[in-house]
Amino acid sequence: MSTTVAVAMSGGVDSSVAAALLSAAGHRVFGIMLRLWAEPDAPQAANRCCTLGAVDDARAVADRIGIPFSVIDVRDAFKAAVVDAWLAAAAAGETPNPCFNCNRRVRFGLLLDQAVALGADALATGHYARTRRAPDGTVELLRGVDAAKDQSYVLHALDQAQLARACFPLGAMRKTEVRATAERLGLLVAHRPDSVDLCWTAPDGAAGFLGRHLPAAAMVPGEIVDLAGRRLGTHAGLPRYTIGQRRGLGVATGEPVFVVRRDAVGNALVVGPAEALGTNDVIVRGMHYSGGAAPDGPVRVTAQVRYRAKAAAATLTPLPDGGAAVRFDAPVRAPAPGQGLVAWREDDTVVLGGGTIAAAA
Repeated sequence: MSTTVAVAMSGGVDSSVAAALLSAAGHRVFGIMLRLWAEPDAPQAANRCCTLGAVDDARAVADRIGIPFSVIDVRDAFKAAVVDAWLAAAAAGETPNPCFNCNRRVRFGLLLDQAVALGADALATGHYARTRRAPDGTVELLRGVDAAKDQSYVLHALDQAQLARACFPLGAMRKTEVRATAERLGLLVAHRPDSVDLCWTAPDGAAGFLGRHLPAAAMVPGEIVDLAGRRLGTHAGLPRYTIGQRRGLGVATGEPVFVVRRDAVGNALVVGPAEALGTNDVIVRGMHYSGGAAPDGPVRVTAQVRYRAKAAAATLTPLPDGGAAVRFDAPVRAPAPGQGLVAWREDDTVVLGGGTIAAAA
């Protein structure tokens, strides 16, 4: 049955092919691109998700496949929901993932509301994920078929109302198929590189952005010490570093060392060998369950402690405060407070839910 679908377009190959496939399938399709906030005083002050070139590319794709296209300015809302929240978490000593808020509050929040107001039945994106209706009527979120590109991790916070209107045309495809499809359709973005890193920062990335936007009191230099407390060097402000980081530490010990802990009380960066990063137990706060309700008790899952981490077998136990205790069968590497822990049912396909890592033992 033909439906009206809004497509969140970025000028990239994924959203372009998503729009083309939906149009070819006979749906009424229109494209919307979001103009997002970028650091105004930095060199090349344009959000990498919506540069002038990206807008031109998205408009050219829309013209090629014959669909309407528009740009919506959400810079202020994006800054409040994503950038400011990320800064606040970083100032509190955490390593947040901004994609969670962007997908939940901007793409499937502001943009979905706008799309529905314009007559859309669904909002499509170029994410590599899938949905399906379960026998009990709930909408399940599934991994994308392409394991190397699966993005169900960054979509885990969507609720049932959002999932019911979500459309992921690329979920059953592999990236190579998507690029080949774009080439076959004559889309000029067929070989455009994928975007990486934070989209709103200047070329010096997250560390430079934090240095310019966090209060000076949060960026006070301090000692880098080993696990025995021996001084090895000086750090440039704790928020610039994350658990598990190896590069950019500026210390020489004769063997690789990694950030093991950020000691906010002593303003010290604690480093150690790779084996010091492993842990079996992680406490998560603010668990969101895709089906809407927490399990009645402990459940077997596979879980990831960061986007590109390998999924590992674990037992997840819901806690009375709305969090969860997750015990991995084998140690996982460097779970960082502020990052997301996302759990899939034991089949490692259907998202159970996820939350924010509060602590690791």
